[in-house]
Amino acid sequence: KLPLSLNGLLIMQALVQGHLFGFDIMNATGLPSGTIYPALRRLEALDLITSEWEDESTARKKGRPRRRYYELTPPGRRYLREAEGRIGALGRLLPKGSTA
Repeated sequence: KLPLSLNGLLIMQALVQGHLFGFDIMNATGLPSGTIYPALRRLEALDLITSEWEDESTARKKGRPRRRYYELTPPGRRYLREAEGRIGALGRLLPKGSTA
């Protein structure tokens, strides 16, 4: 098992929900860019996500800088499912009304 931070799991969950580029992931998670981009690099180094820069002409036509799009890899999807299962199990173990 890979030890991932809560931030890494939040980012992976944002990707599953369709938030595919840095600024969009920041908006979805509420995490700052100083947290998002290092975490994205770490997730990519662990082969849990992959990334690709969009074509320069596409960005130019839309009048904005190029975006780097991220996507979960098959191992990333498996890891996220396992992590969600563990989190769900933890939730079932907590007493009702617990704020822990």
